[in-house]
Amino acid sequence: MAETEPRNGTEQSISGGHLVARALKAEGVDTIFTLCGGHIIDIYDGCVDNGIEVIDVRHEQVAAHAADAYARLTGKPGCAVVTAGPGTTDAVTGVANALRAESPLLLIGGQGAQTQHKMGSLQDLPHVDMLTPITKFASTVPATERIADLVSMAFREAYNGAPGPAYLEIPRDVLDAKVPVEQARLPEAGKYRASTRSAGDPAAVEQLAALLAGAQRPAILFGSQVWTTRATESARRLVRELNIPAYMNGAGRGTLPPGDPHHFQLSRRHAFNNADVIVIIGTPFDFRMGYGRRIPPNATVVQIDLDYRTVGKNRDVDLGIVGDAALVLDSVLEHVHSKENGARERKTWLDELREAEETAKQKRLPQLRSAESPIHPYRLVHEINEFLTEDSIYIGDGGDIVTFSGQVVQPKSPGHWMDPGPLGTLGVGIPFVLAAKHTFPEKEVVALFGDGAFSLTGWDFETLVRYELPFIGIVGNNSSMNQIRYGQERKYGPERARIGNTLGDVRYDEFARMLGGHGEEVTDPEQIRPALDRARASGKPALINVWLDPDAYAPGTMNQTMYK
Repeated sequence: MAETEPRNGTEQSISGGHLVARALKAEGVDTIFTLCGGHIIDIYDGCVDNGIEVIDVRHEQVAAHAADAYARLTGKPGCAVVTAGPGTTDAVTGVANALRAESPLLLIGGQGAQTQHKMGSLQDLPHVDMLTPITKFASTVPATERIADLVSMAFREAYNGAPGPAYLEIPRDVLDAKVPVEQARLPEAGKYRASTRSAGDPAAVEQLAALLAGAQRPAILFGSQVWTTRATESARRLVRELNIPAYMNGAGRGTLPPGDPHHFQLSRRHAFNNADVIVIIGTPFDFRMGYGRRIPPNATVVQIDLDYRTVGKNRDVDLGIVGDAALVLDSVLEHVHSKENGARERKTWLDELREAEETAKQKRLPQLRSAESPIHPYRLVHEINEFLTEDSIYIGDGGDIVTFSGQVVQPKSPGHWMDPGPLGTLGVGIPFVLAAKHTFPEKEVVALFGDGAFSLTGWDFETLVRYELPFIGIVGNNSSMNQIRYGQERKYGPERARIGNTLGDVRYDEFARMLGGHGEEVTDPEQIRPALDRARASGKPALINVWLDPDAYAPGTMNQTMYK
């Protein structure tokens, strides 16, 4: 039933659940991810009447991760709706992951009736107190007529500066009650949220333009905010017109396609060690950047970020700009065109990096083509990389195996790489697949799981079967939590290397078939590509169980500072 067609003729009153749905619809949300509970069912009723699809899952963590993925993929806020008590606490991990990944997720949680406040109602917990440290906004809704107003307030905060999650708790009697329509504030779409996009301080932008125009060996790192701000075209124009080598991480992968003359991947350390100007866009100096120590002290460093708190954190910068990546880069180009530009003189620099890139690739080539069995992880991720198309959304869920893939897999389009983000959360894979395939059914979704990661949320493979959402899943199975095993062995010796990190030899292909999907087992590296092709042709949710060498570790795992 459409929103404009009330059930009983002229609409005189409206329930809390319908106010939630109208507020979501005003923000462009067309899907909620949920696990049912008695506290929240009026939201379902409102969503049905307003054309918002309700996707039900088997665990609230899956709902929150799927809402996070929906936000990353669409640019619209994701929404998860869960019941009170354990429903909300189960979703906490997904909210925390969205916080570190800067993803605009709204979690709506149930609560006991206000008339039962402090009486020990079913599933009563101090949800707001628990969610406040991991959200940008957290509040109880005190009255039915305030519901849509609080939803719009949550969205304002979620998009202020770097995006992030928000939480609303709605008591059961507040949600179920009806109020006269004229008493309920219904913010209009596009009229309650100001634009917070900034092009940065003009003087700082002009200074950056001068630095890039005069640099002999510049380098740029495109981080996740390049995708968050949909700055792909601006980023491409900048590196091509100024002839600057570019590296990508996180959701910034795919900004430049593989084979682009300005796309580099394996020579980043060489570039940073020898660059005279380094521009870091939308990436904090956290553990992934060695807390800034991977950038030599003699380089001129520029950092661009949506959040002023990120700029200069853990490492001093020569120039910091707070702003939207697309607007800042466009403004830089406008200024640099009016200056002397040394771009033509950078061919030698790009040739040097291309040679370093090729040297690194040739060094790794034997492992990429390894015929060993159990299969070397590099061979698996190489086969996956060769398998991807321009329309393949790649999702990585795991520890050591995703570290391997980060060095080899190159998405061919922007917005087509998804990983947990800096919280390092395992179990995002199936929820991310759910959101990706539901949101973009015409695209192919390819997901690589570690066997430990898949186990955390794998039962929602059934949800993918139930909703008929085909995807190609690969489980890199070494019967271990290998990223942890490596560190334990180095710290405590081989006799204690397998305490607490060894898994059973699970046949995930049989699991897939049991639930109605497509499943295959692979023990020979020559069978990886044929199995991928058959999974693609099956038209079903698919899992390929690939037995990997448990004693092969990714260089990134071996170089982690926590193991030093």
